Amino acid sequence: MNMRPVSFGHPNAVKLNRRVQLEYAERYGNGGGGDVTPLDPAMFEPPQGLYLIVYDDQDTPVATGGWRSQDENAQGYADGDAEIKRMYVIPEARGRGLSRRVLAALEDDARAAGRTRMVLETGTNLPEAISLYTSSGYEPCAKFGPYRFDELSRCYAKPLDRAVS
Repeated sequence: MNMRPVSFGHPNAVKLNRRVQLEYAERYGNGGGGDVTPLDPAMFEPPQGLYLIVYDDQDTPVATGGWRSQDENAQGYADGDAEIKRMYVIPEARGRGLSRRVLAALEDDARAAGRTRMVLETGTNLPEAISLYTSSGYEPCAKFGPYRFDELSRCYAKPLDRAVS
């Protein structure tokens, strides 16, 4: 497995994003609507963010995830937030620890960029995601973002403590 930083507009990122949107639509039954959070490739450009794709040994994209900077605003974010977006592993590659590897890399990068808290929004119909995040030290927090009023939405946060040298 090989993890590479790419643009959110990269063709493989676009392909994986379509797949995750289809899964969201299937799990939530919203007729193909998926996640309506507005995202732009510029949001994931270092040092304000990062987007990663994991490729298998045949150079097939199998997992993805990114973070983008957020600061205090009307949607409930706080200064210093790094928001996780588009964490996804294709079904054929699940169970190999890829999400944990991507999550750790995103946390390390956001910490190095000076962000102080990693936040994410997921939903009740994604129990695997909730399990990943809670087992990785994330705790429920005040809701934020475009789904903050949705009863199926769950928000989590984790402080990005400075690594001890």
